[in-house]
Amino acid sequence: MRKHNRLIHEKSPYLLQHASNPVDWYPWGEEAFKKALRENKPIFLSIGYATCHWCHVMEKESFEDPVVAGLLNQFFIAVKVDREERPDIDQIYIKVCQFMTGTGGWPLTIILTPEKKPFFAGTYIPRSARFGRPGLLELLPHIQALWKKQPEKIVQSADSITSSLQKKKQISASKKPGLHLLKQAYENLAGVFDEKRGGFGREPKFPSASKLLFLLRFGKRMNNRIAVGMVEKTLQEMQMGGIFDHIGGGFHRYATDARWLVPHFEKMLYDQALLAMAYTEAYQVTKNFVFRKTAWETLNYVLSDMTSPESAFYSAEDADSEGEEGKYYLWSLLQARNALKDTPEQLKLAVTVFSIEEKGNFSDEATGLLTGKNILHLKRPLEEWSRYFNMSLQELEKRLKKIKGKLQASRSKRIHPMMDDKILTDWNGLMIAALAKSAAVFEDHNYKKAAENAAAFILKNMHSKHGGLFHRFRENEAGIEAFLDDYAFFTWGLLELYGCTFKEKYLQTAEELTQYILDHFWDEKNGGFYFSPDSGEKLIFREKTAYDGVYPSGNSVAVMNLLRLGRLLSRPDWEGKASQALDAFLPEIQSFPEAFLHMLSAVDLYLGPTQEIIISGRLDSSAAQEGLRFLRQGYFPRNIIIGLPPVKEPSTLFSDFSRKYRSIEGKTTFYVCRDFSCQKPTTDPEEMKKQCS
Repeated sequence: MRKHNRLIHEKSPYLLQHASNPVDWYPWGEEAFKKALRENKPIFLSIGYATCHWCHVMEKESFEDPVVAGLLNQFFIAVKVDREERPDIDQIYIKVCQFMTGTGGWPLTIILTPEKKPFFAGTYIPRSARFGRPGLLELLPHIQALWKKQPEKIVQSADSITSSLQKKKQISASKKPGLHLLKQAYENLAGVFDEKRGGFGREPKFPSASKLLFLLRFGKRMNNRIAVGMVEKTLQEMQMGGIFDHIGGGFHRYATDARWLVPHFEKMLYDQALLAMAYTEAYQVTKNFVFRKTAWETLNYVLSDMTSPESAFYSAEDADSEGEEGKYYLWSLLQARNALKDTPEQLKLAVTVFSIEEKGNFSDEATGLLTGKNILHLKRPLEEWSRYFNMSLQELEKRLKKIKGKLQASRSKRIHPMMDDKILTDWNGLMIAALAKSAAVFEDHNYKKAAENAAAFILKNMHSKHGGLFHRFRENEAGIEAFLDDYAFFTWGLLELYGCTFKEKYLQTAEELTQYILDHFWDEKNGGFYFSPDSGEKLIFREKTAYDGVYPSGNSVAVMNLLRLGRLLSRPDWEGKASQALDAFLPEIQSFPEAFLHMLSAVDLYLGPTQEIIISGRLDSSAAQEGLRFLRQGYFPRNIIIGLPPVKEPSTLFSDFSRKYRSIEGKTTFYVCRDFSCQKPTTDPEEMKKQCS
């Protein structure tokens, strides 16, 4: 029986995957660093995550290898970190890698002094030399020799790298946040837009929901059909491509090609949440039923496959099964025939619509040859297929639903990819926001219930007695002090829940959590929020960033939250904090606006004009429901909606609103206000609609 290393006592699925490696792994902590100091050994830091394909490759190739393990155990202190558990550590050392090599990714390989200062950085490193690149068998002895012969040079280099990273470049902003930033970001995106296949730039293509959400807002503000068309084209091509799972729903992480055909097959919770939001908002703008259907299929996949028994959401689904990337999702023509063998007409339809070919369309990574396996995708929209088959779109959808059911039943018999079942507060916050938004737009009670249940889980299990949050929950244990993203994303979810339910408890908690980050994350000197709290572990520097990557930054979401809460709760001081945060990051935004698109969506709200709609009286009345349907199903990104149900005691949250905006003659009454100036109150939903236009 193989001996386990120290990772066997961890909660992270990623760390547990390495618990039986012959490498003497340590989790990140004082035990490892004290031993490195005591034995005068460098730290070999390896960062990855449970569903990372190349992390699996490096483990099998190197960390399972006794020779590599022997070198690591003899000359280094080996430390493993799950980037999803400790994003604070990951953010710092990915920046190190980018600084030292010009690139970064996972697995991330950093070699440090015992004081946590880096002097070597890389990503995937093969076992032995390949394509002119050294492997671990060459690299590890070389670094050990340098450490032994020239330790002062290495320490000097590590000090220099750390010092460079700690220094912030002082760039002055030329203007205040304004429309010019939105225009510049739009023009830059338009310059790299792929008119043929949608998306931005060349392969690999990431979904980049922040780009799409920004363009919808820009299109609304400027009445710019081109901006909206870029979103429509991208969402349509993604939904047709192999990046979308046409059988089980949900999106894979990114496409390796420009056509969105060949995905990297892992599925991340944050992608499902953000893309569901993008498709939902695109439906509000266009009323395109395909966007509504894609949002449904994405959310339903999460509720079916990524939801824990306690109603919270798991983090990710692996790309690999049975040691092969994508094996669970690929189809040979024979497999399709077997699944649909009793219905030849269904087989013919499936083969045609989903482009299933004898030779396949999926190539072997090593040889580049076709494997006979197919990634299901649509070569043309379903509307065109319906005309091709001379049937209505509804009839085609009905037939495809039966086919998908049979293919899903057949696929479910395969070995399922591993589910990373840890529950993260930040990513759950995004999913709560997506479900609540879609529940409001689509009037879906199940989505509202799922969002409320997940929020209840976080508040019960991951809310500390000191008023803060925990970052991770697994195996009945909450742990790791929460980061900015946890507070910002969960608050976003609570704000969407309030907008969906008008339950003040969600707004009350959003207010409390926002005050918490102002108390513990705010940079008093320069403005903006640090990623870690003032009570967090002291690393080589305290990170503060607004860059919007595959999901928005905590700063971008926090600014948006402050602006919304400022209007909802009559807190001009919080709107002032949002303005200070924008000023803090403005020089960076001006230099590269398309890297801060969620922040620019917040700038869109900041610039206004905003519109506050107060609905006073019975919120379940037919008038209220008609008005809400108009407000929710239309696209009004700068609307702030407040519900004031009739109560005996005025709400403490809405004391000013409760006094000023009362229902007229007991009827549900609408007050439409624009930038603090209100129009005449009305009990007629049609009149309210006119006032909003």
